[in-house]
Amino acid sequence: MAALIEDYALLGNCKTAALVARDGSLDWLCFPRFDSPACFAALLGETDNGRWKIAPSQEVRHVQRRYLDGTLILQTQFETDTGRARLIEFMPMGAGNHVVRIVEGLEGEVKFAMDLTIRFDYGSSVPWVEKHDPHTLTAVAGPEMLVLRTPSALEAMDHHTTSHFRVESGQRRVFTLSHQPSNEPIAEALDGEGALKEAEAFWLEFSNRCPDVGPWTEQVKRSLITLKAMTYLPTGGIVAAVTTSLPEQIGGERNWDYRFCWLRDATMTLLAFMNLGYFEEANAWRAWLMRSVAGNPEQIQIMYGLGGERRLPELELSWLKGYEGSGPVRIGNGAATQMQLDVYGEVADAMIQAVKGGLPRPPRSVAISKVIMPFLEEVWHKPDQGIWEIRSEPRHFTHSKVMAWVAFDRNASLIEQSAKTAEERELARHYRGVADQIHADVCEHGFDAQMGSFVQTYGGKELDASLLQIALTGFLPANDPRVIGTVAHIERKLMQNGLLLRYDSERSDDGVSGHEGTFLVCSFWLADVYVLLGREAEARQLFDRLCGLCNDVGLLSEQYDSRSQRMLGNFPQAFSHIGIINTALNLHRVECPAKSRSEA
Repeated sequence: MAALIEDYALLGNCKTAALVARDGSLDWLCFPRFDSPACFAALLGETDNGRWKIAPSQEVRHVQRRYLDGTLILQTQFETDTGRARLIEFMPMGAGNHVVRIVEGLEGEVKFAMDLTIRFDYGSSVPWVEKHDPHTLTAVAGPEMLVLRTPSALEAMDHHTTSHFRVESGQRRVFTLSHQPSNEPIAEALDGEGALKEAEAFWLEFSNRCPDVGPWTEQVKRSLITLKAMTYLPTGGIVAAVTTSLPEQIGGERNWDYRFCWLRDATMTLLAFMNLGYFEEANAWRAWLMRSVAGNPEQIQIMYGLGGERRLPELELSWLKGYEGSGPVRIGNGAATQMQLDVYGEVADAMIQAVKGGLPRPPRSVAISKVIMPFLEEVWHKPDQGIWEIRSEPRHFTHSKVMAWVAFDRNASLIEQSAKTAEERELARHYRGVADQIHADVCEHGFDAQMGSFVQTYGGKELDASLLQIALTGFLPANDPRVIGTVAHIERKLMQNGLLLRYDSERSDDGVSGHEGTFLVCSFWLADVYVLLGREAEARQLFDRLCGLCNDVGLLSEQYDSRSQRMLGNFPQAFSHIGIINTALNLHRVECPAKSRSEA
């Protein structure tokens, strides 16, 4: 049985990622990319679906783990009756795909056992395993090969491989697992100790550029490292999470594949990178965006594959029972074909903020804007599936219209500042006119005067945490009575044990059965609005509560069940770590309260 979601730590090399539990079991790994079929899938099934465990074979009295400061190198310390030992784990940067696990003796003597069960294609394919020598084996299934090299002898047992060894104080034993095409000769062995030094240097160079954010610097740095690890370095694409089908409700069917690049999530990551001065990462993502959305504006998708792939068909894997029985397990994502109007506003905002932040404007961005904006002008008044990707009939979501306003407002502002010709000034006036039209439409149809609050959909009565973006985007000032009323209603109706639901899934017809936990990024948005409202003490209290939900190595999932006090949803989640960064920055601006995106 898989561990609790919060018991996992992340390993990564900016191409793919692994999750390893506190007990030393590596239960999730996809080679060679984030979205490749997993070769270890015990996270979503049973041990026989693939895992790689290295842990003491004797009783463990105490386990403590941490990342080496400023890195993604995990250190887990095991204490037994006979001694202490440390498991050091990381994925080397650079060419190839490897996992390195080093067992180091610290005190006395500790007996260890290794258990390796390789199952390609999401736990369904048993590979052909061959032992090349007492310390090396290969596992082949079709085009893929894994090569394990160990310092201790290997034994085969019922379609898995074991090894037993002991470490004394000062001893280090290096285990490496490497992925390569099966048609090529076995690659040379990796220098695990050398790779460790290189990985440490890579992550320290990255994290040491993080500016001071007061008492939250280390938390922000950890979130930055996590977001970097979720970046697919070859293209600049950023995945929403490194997992699929971790449930939003234990035993429920709200299980989705997040190993793709959502324009919305990646745009918010871009803004977080830029706000901290990481312009190289921001520029790489913008280049990915320009390639991915090029073409007919009607065919712009809300998400793409790591390289900009468009076809992400959704399938169910019947042989996996799901995390704690939460089926179905899905790969691919059918929401890729949905119409979600808000992404146009998110992308426009990010592109303009990039220009304001000093990034040169790519020539293609001007051309793309010239075709996207007329298209958005034609469709902004239509219903869509909204930010939460409902799987029922499209509706007129208030948040979607607000973000369409953002697209025209930001473009109008940018052109107004740089217009040199009468044609450019006329275009700015036109965009401003469309923005005003959308603004009036939202205020008329998205606001319920009787309730004194904006509502999720035109003519409806339900609330939605995304309405907090009305203040955060500058659509209305935070002190506008309509915003204040909306915040008060959200606090009353969507607050669950101090945290926000994104909407009332039990009452809303969103096309999926069941309910879900509190959606963490929504609570970060509420903290940001508190700062805008001058309620800084409440903002700090809420932010501290949210940071306190991070697991022992500083990671957050998508959701949190405040009743059972456990994490839910895919993990780690980019949205949640973006929330940590943005709210920390807002709180750190002591002399200048948090600004809306239009002012930042």
